[in-house]
Amino acid sequence: MGSAATASRPERILRFVLGDQLHRRVSSLTDLDPDRDVVLLVEVEAEATYVRHHKQKIAFLLSAMRHFAAEITAEGITVDYVHLDEAGNTGTFTGELERAVARHSPDRIVVTEPGEWRVWEMMLGWRDDLPVPVEIRGDNRFLCPRADFGAWAGDRRSLRMETFYRGMRRRTGILMEGDEPVGGRWNFDTDNRRRLPKGHVPPRRAGFPPDATTRAVIELVAARFPDHFGDLDGFGWPVTRADALRALTHFVAECLPVFGDYQDAMQAGAPFLYHALLAPALNAGLLTAEEVCREAERAYAEGRAPLNCAEGFIRQILGWREYVRGLYWARMPDYARTNALAATRDLPWFYWSGETRMNCLAHCIRDTQANAYAHHIQRLMVTGNFALLAGIDPAQVEEWYLIVYADAFEWVELPNVHGMVLWADGGVMGSKPYAASGAYIDRMSDYCGACSFDVRAKAGAGACPFNYLYWNFLIENAERLSGNPRLAMPYRTLARMNARRRAAITADAARFLASLGDDAPEPPQGQLALELGADSGR
Repeated sequence: MGSAATASRPERILRFVLGDQLHRRVSSLTDLDPDRDVVLLVEVEAEATYVRHHKQKIAFLLSAMRHFAAEITAEGITVDYVHLDEAGNTGTFTGELERAVARHSPDRIVVTEPGEWRVWEMMLGWRDDLPVPVEIRGDNRFLCPRADFGAWAGDRRSLRMETFYRGMRRRTGILMEGDEPVGGRWNFDTDNRRRLPKGHVPPRRAGFPPDATTRAVIELVAARFPDHFGDLDGFGWPVTRADALRALTHFVAECLPVFGDYQDAMQAGAPFLYHALLAPALNAGLLTAEEVCREAERAYAEGRAPLNCAEGFIRQILGWREYVRGLYWARMPDYARTNALAATRDLPWFYWSGETRMNCLAHCIRDTQANAYAHHIQRLMVTGNFALLAGIDPAQVEEWYLIVYADAFEWVELPNVHGMVLWADGGVMGSKPYAASGAYIDRMSDYCGACSFDVRAKAGAGACPFNYLYWNFLIENAERLSGNPRLAMPYRTLARMNARRRAAITADAARFLASLGDDAPEPPQGQLALELGADSGR
């Protein structure tokens, strides 16, 4: 496994930093000696193509990597940076690490644990295959180490985020007064479900025009990955820590004061609303979870944001983000293979084209294509809800989510989609599927008013497909779900429906779902459904 440093020569360390670990104090760099150590960063084809990532995601990471390399080089640190189009680039992490070992002859390699299982397996292989020792350190950018979550999770059948979140509040002291939550409540979610008032104009996004480095990367991505999903024209992500901090300041000052109120709202033509847009910077290491939470806590303490808004935002970071990461590592690799509802339908083409008569889906998908972004309710209750109701194969849905968002890494994407969106884990994450009819989308958005389908109609050619797909989902999954206490009310309603109504639901759903493989518009749903029109149902 290589030779150790001798008494006459201090140890030389090759510190390999991945493209989503771009923080100066990440664990692999905490004890860096600039006089002896080398920091390795590599751009490789395999990481851009193991799924066909959105063009903006690739551009964001490459630009952030190049800026990070320039910043630490300015500190006097020796950086070995391998560009994507560099001659001799092997196209893989392993190949570039082998080449770097040959160039630098280090005594050992130090890395921070990765965010994805496939890279974790690579790292374990490096320990066996490389000629020098490989030290894998925990990722200190997270507030809950993997081992701590694993100890909390134990062998529990279900893992509820709310329980974990309260423990993290106590652990960190964030929004706490002694042992009690500030304001006497742990969760203000019920205060955070307001629809945007008619004519409401949200603040502008804090965009960051591409500099020369980013422009060069955008040109490279356009040329190298022309067939990947997404547009590059609207690129405005922060690619340096300084810009990420400015984005955080903008969010806290301009958006956080009403973020909680409208965090579940959706509006056509306003893809960002009051959301922070900080997830790509957080997931790449330009910001840390703790500093983001502390800024929101400080805004509340200083009277610049109400408690429901600060708590709602902090819960997404300190609660959900830490929780899904812990769940991922505690349950992988078997977690990804479950399919509790036996969903097998192929992902419809409109998830790539945005060409569908369902206005909510068209808006969310086209905004995602343009921005590599959609907020959590668009992901959960529009694109995700449709995939759940239509019984789309979890692996295909999960790959789509991993591809299309700038903030998508498997540790955060997989649990959210597999468990929260699709209930494919059978209740490990959530006590019930997040299934809803068109009424929810109508209540929280303005999408339905301009849709070619009628959200008020329960059946027929003009009815919102979410309406009959919702009831069909309950019918098809009754054996698995009817005993769930949280679904008792809709199943009681379903039990009161006569055979004619149930037959219309299943007929409408069957015809619509059969049309998903067609490029043509969805066909009419049949005479029986037309006769039933506004019959009872959610």
